[in-house]
Amino acid sequence: QVQLVESGGGLVQAGGSLRLSCAASGRTFSSNAMGWFRQAPGKEREFVATINWSSISTVYADSVKGRFTISRDNAKNTLYLQMNSLKPEDTAVYYCAASLRSGTSWGARDYYYWGQGTQVTVSS
Repeated sequence: QVQLVESGGGLVQAGGSLRLSCAASGRTFSSNAMGWFRQAPGKEREFVATINWSSISTVYADSVKGRFTISRDNAKNTLYLQMNSLKPEDTAVYYCAASLRSGTSWGARDYYYWGQGTQVTVSS
């Protein structure tokens, strides 16, 4: 059974940092693009960042560019999201996802496997 399990969420003050992890099991995703999405209360799920299979290519949403960094460790089958300079508007449930494609994609429909999400709350 394929599973993506996020961890590292929590409550942090504005300006603080968090590092999210997404551990995959059940299959390897070393040849697949992976990404982070988030969903705030009352809003649709939105793209945050994506990374291709080899880590050569990354894409970020404008709202997080320069503050968030996506990375992966294929040997550990794990995806990361380093979040710095957090703002209250970053408050959301963050989901990791794995694509069936090797290249980056910001479209949720390109992602086949999804985690259950981890809550990030940024207080002002």
